Amino acid sequence: MTTNRETQSETLFHLSIPVDDLDRAKAFYVDALGCTVGREKKGRFDINFFGHHVVAHLSLREAGKGPGSIDSDGDVAPLRHFGVILALEDWRRMETRLKDHDINFTLSPRLSFAGKPAEQHIMMLPDGCGNIVEFKSQPRERVFATDVPLD
Repeated sequence: MTTNRETQSETLFHLSIPVDDLDRAKAFYVDALGCTVGREKKGRFDINFFGHHVVAHLSLREAGKGPGSIDSDGDVAPLRHFGVILALEDWRRMETRLKDHDINFTLSPRLSFAGKPAEQHIMMLPDGCGNIVEFKSQPRERVFATDVPLD
């Protein structure tokens, strides 16, 4: 049996998300984020989300059901969200790209939890179809850190 660590480089994350408008969702993920579209069928399409498999399903009933909220370093962030962790240089490029697309951020680009184990650059934005997408940057070894002080 292989361990999580041994299969990590081969593992793809899969997520199915509800959207209330397939064309608007496609425009957001392709035009604003730079993702590509894979298979398309009636009522759904696949998104290559930074190398991971996300499927947008048309579901007016499920899309946009209040995501709830959580406290986040003195601010409030949506509880239900998904995203990727990028290298800082890539995170800054995405920040510029999103600002160039006049994105209305849910949580503006910032450094959160400065000096703490969870220190990270973070930004959150709505996809316009009922979902919140998060981009963060922090060193890989800090992603699952507990309360160990920063070096």
